[in-house]
Amino acid sequence: MSEQNKVVAFNEYRKAMNEKILGQKNKVLNRFFNLDTNAYAEGALPTKTKELLGLVASMVLRCDDCIAYHLGTCHELGVTKEEVFEVFAIANLVGGSICIPHTRRAVEYWEALENNDS
Repeated sequence: MSEQNKVVAFNEYRKAMNEKILGQKNKVLNRFFNLDTNAYAEGALPTKTKELLGLVASMVLRCDDCIAYHLGTCHELGVTKEEVFEVFAIANLVGGSICIPHTRRAVEYWEALENNDS
């Protein structure tokens, strides 16, 4: 799969499945999604900082979908490659060597995001 297709496929799948989930009008799920959205809104901490925190937590928890989501949002917010690699360093420090495979996939996804800019 090409790098552009990787990003497009992830975003299209996420959007389609979220629409199905939210379309069921389950009060608990809808409120949880809303809570997640509001947690990352601008507040005492800037949105960029919150996304970087979400990225490090996702790496430590080893959720590749969450990692890709946060990388995409970080990219949209103008996070630099150097900033992303500092997050990778913190995640590996906190999470240990089990995070290395997720770091590999995160680097691959970040490169796909960067290559989509070209």
